[in-house]
Amino acid sequence: MSEDKFIHDTKTVLKFIQLYCDEKHKDDEKHSGVEHLNYQNKDLHVDVEYHLCQACQETFTYSYQRLQECPHEQKPSCRKCPNPCYEKPRWKHLASIMRFSGMKLGLLKIRRLFSKSK
Repeated sequence: MSEDKFIHDTKTVLKFIQLYCDEKHKDDEKHSGVEHLNYQNKDLHVDVEYHLCQACQETFTYSYQRLQECPHEQKPSCRKCPNPCYEKPRWKHLASIMRFSGMKLGLLKIRRLFSKSK
């Protein structure tokens, strides 16, 4: 996987987890952090900031590790991967996060579209 694809995928999964955490874990104690992206022993000099509860931070860390270890040159979507690297329960959990956040992001785009037309 290229460095650009790694950065894009890492930021995307973080965006989805952050949205999920903000909506589902509003009252939980949040931990702020900055992750310095490292891919295949290269220093990318890209930092991603997050503000997540403990459970979502663990989900992000696990996903980030899986992305770092992805053996595919052309990374398929995890759903279509012939050799999934996620443990099945964790994959199901992340899939539910992606579904929830994807719906939220889609609704936000629709709302913006209608608010611009007024």
